[in-house]
Amino acid sequence: MTAPLIDPFQRAISYLRVSVTDRCDFRCVYCMAENMTFLPKKELLTLEELDRMCSAFVRMGVQKLRITGGEPLVRRDIMTFFRSMKRHLDSGELRELTLTTNGSQLERFAGELADCGVRRINVSMDTMNEQKFADITRWGRLPQVMRGLDAAREAGLRIKINAVALKGFNEDELIPMAEWCAERDMDMTWIEVMPMGDLGNEDRLDQYWSLKDLRARLAERYALTDLSESTGGPARYVRLEETGQKIGFITPLTHNFCESCNRVRITCTGQIYTCLGQEGMSDLRGPLRSSESDMPLENAIRGAIALKPKGHDFDYSRQEISGQMSRHMSHTGG
Repeated sequence: MTAPLIDPFQRAISYLRVSVTDRCDFRCVYCMAENMTFLPKKELLTLEELDRMCSAFVRMGVQKLRITGGEPLVRRDIMTFFRSMKRHLDSGELRELTLTTNGSQLERFAGELADCGVRRINVSMDTMNEQKFADITRWGRLPQVMRGLDAAREAGLRIKINAVALKGFNEDELIPMAEWCAERDMDMTWIEVMPMGDLGNEDRLDQYWSLKDLRARLAERYALTDLSESTGGPARYVRLEETGQKIGFITPLTHNFCESCNRVRITCTGQIYTCLGQEGMSDLRGPLRSSESDMPLENAIRGAIALKPKGHDFDYSRQEISGQMSRHMSHTGG
């Protein structure tokens, strides 16, 4: 059972993204409804079950583990899980333990995360304008996130800012955000808005800002050099020669990156999605809970990987939303 995880298209699965909760202290308009109905806590994997799940993947060749949510740091006692995962870093089986966060709890947890072996974090932040930040997150407050970023830098964590490109919302902040990140030695990734979840009146076509256009606007101000390096995710990077920083582009709609996909996602309820842009999933919670042995779980993992599709079906090209996913991003886990 130690053979590596290889999907039907000969892609090695080395990157696992795990949602530890569907709950969040923000209500970002493109991620979840304001009045969300969250999952009953009994349906969520316990911290001990999350440990067993992640450890099985590490044994099977996963080298990068990203913790997501919801907001992962609002899960009660979540640092117990991070401390437990550190053993895989210490053994060398796991090369990287990291997380994606909205930054609201970093002031509290940044030092402890660093002690657990976390070296890099992604912080989701779409605007530096305090009022616009409050509007798009509904419940979030920018000063709290800024204090969290300061705490993370003080703890020695490498920070990358993730921003969703939203037409008419943060177009005017493209250059100011790049300069703000450069001043603080932070990299940045822009993400195309994806059709995830039934969010009522939110119109994805009105929000959609192509990163092809965004990149062209950057090129008017900076000299861009394409980089071949990757952090293991879907982003393609350029270096801004004037500042030396990296800017990433995650473009599921204008540039399909599926050919190099090396990752799968586990929801907080133990479902495995082998593609963010497909509805197909397999249950791992049942096999996990069915036996004290990990053999049923490992068999279920291999069965799920054998069903991994070649790519997603996101498409805005016909001025309609094709490939729209019914589940919220907060449930799948970033």
